[in-house]
Amino acid sequence: MSDEKLVAAAKETEKQIKVGLLKLGLQQKELAKVINETTTQVNRAIKGDMSPKSMFIRRKIYILFEKEGVK
Repeated sequence: MSDEKLVAAAKETEKQIKVGLLKLGLQQKELAKVINETTTQVNRAIKGDMSPKSMFIRRKIYILFEKEGVK
């Protein structure tokens, strides 16, 4: 994948998560508490970091969104 595509994918991920947070009425700090992670780790995950920890956190976020009916 080219760098441009990676950047675009990261921005799309960030957009999707932020829209989901708005729909739930949550801030990143509150989300971090709900999924039992630090705000710094959550922020990295939302920004598209590709570390295994960030990918795991994004999975937790998407599971929360699914439980709450957020698309």
